[in-house]
Amino acid sequence: MNAAPVHPNPVHPPVQADHPRKVRRLLPTVRVRLTALYGGLFFLAGTLLITVIYLWFQQRTATARTVSVGTEAGTPLGSRPPIVGPLPSLPGQWRQSAVQPPNIVPGAVTDAIARYRHEMLQELLTVSGIALALLVLLAMLLGWWMAGHVLRPVHAITTTARRLSWENLHERIALTGPRDEFKELADTFDDLLDRLHNAFSSQRRFIANASHELRTPLTIQRAAIQIGLADTSPSPDSLNTVRQQLLDANRRAERLIDGLLLLAQGEQGLTHREPVALDEVAAEVARQHESVATASGVTVDLDLHPVSVLGNPVLLTHLVTNLVQNAIRHNHRGGALQIRTSPHGGLVVHNSGPYVPADTLPELFEPFRRGVTARTGSTKGAGLGLSIVRSIAQVHAGTVTARPNPDGGLEVHVSLPQLPTVAIGTRSPQPAPAGYRSPQTNSPVSPST
Repeated sequence: MNAAPVHPNPVHPPVQADHPRKVRRLLPTVRVRLTALYGGLFFLAGTLLITVIYLWFQQRTATARTVSVGTEAGTPLGSRPPIVGPLPSLPGQWRQSAVQPPNIVPGAVTDAIARYRHEMLQELLTVSGIALALLVLLAMLLGWWMAGHVLRPVHAITTTARRLSWENLHERIALTGPRDEFKELADTFDDLLDRLHNAFSSQRRFIANASHELRTPLTIQRAAIQIGLADTSPSPDSLNTVRQQLLDANRRAERLIDGLLLLAQGEQGLTHREPVALDEVAAEVARQHESVATASGVTVDLDLHPVSVLGNPVLLTHLVTNLVQNAIRHNHRGGALQIRTSPHGGLVVHNSGPYVPADTLPELFEPFRRGVTARTGSTKGAGLGLSIVRSIAQVHAGTVTARPNPDGGLEVHVSLPQLPTVAIGTRSPQPAPAGYRSPQTNSPVSPST
């Protein structure tokens, strides 16, 4: 049996790169870097202190002078002749003798002092170096502990951030302690989590409601086709009924899709701005809905004062249109609709209708919310009117507020930044369209902000 040939250069599988987290583990952490920084700074400060002490001690000992023992000025030691002469009379056994000073080598004292000075300096350096090393080690240990204590809030933030997902966005760091930078960072992170939680919750509601709303016209169409066309020989009347049902369902789906696209466009931001006469927009929208209001038995009052804002005219037209359509749709026969503009950049739409509880007002600005119930499947609208109004107002740096009327209905206030121009007050108020009832007073109404 022949052995299998061995490839001279066997091909090995490529080595996979380590995970970035493993690479980061090999790098020094912030705690290690802070510890090294504390130790390095302490070492530099200690070295500077030892250098200053060493130079000062060296300079001070260099000024020491050798004392001449038994010498006169300019006479070296051991060169003076013996002292011979009469001594004063002393009692006892004392007698005259010659005194010979010790034979001291010139410069010996200076050399001894120099050696002693050198030994002292060397000992000073040795002791100072050992003390500095011990103190640097102690400083690094204290720096390690201090860095860990300081970075503890960062570890808490990191642990929470790694643990969070869309399932537990309700968790918070809730850092306790003094009001320092780390507490401010943790509170800011908690505020960010609040906004993310609200955004994810709104997104989940939006997807659920949109799927429900889109399913409704499809169900109507399928039922119309299955039931209306079940007969193999349908009559013209039944075909007309099925056709009308399919057209109504198609219009409903079209309105819903248009509303979703408009809502998405309003949340993207403005790409084009220009001066817009808000009172003229309101007058034009009122003219367009004159026949609808008349057919619904709703009386429209206009109190339009000149007001100009900077924004997108298409979006602002949709804003007024949605408010007017919503006011007519949620009204009753014989009801009233008032549209007012203020010179201060405000638009007010007041309508009669069913009573709206005050605690349900925030829900009205959520997508697919109609009155106090959600996803009612009402054919009157897609439930996006006030959501679109709020989105368009926010993208124009404006605000939208609503309050229920005591007798029923709703009053919506839209406040937009006024365009600073001198020509605002030169235009005349917009006249009411034909057939519209004028308001009792023509005084401007300031919007609530």
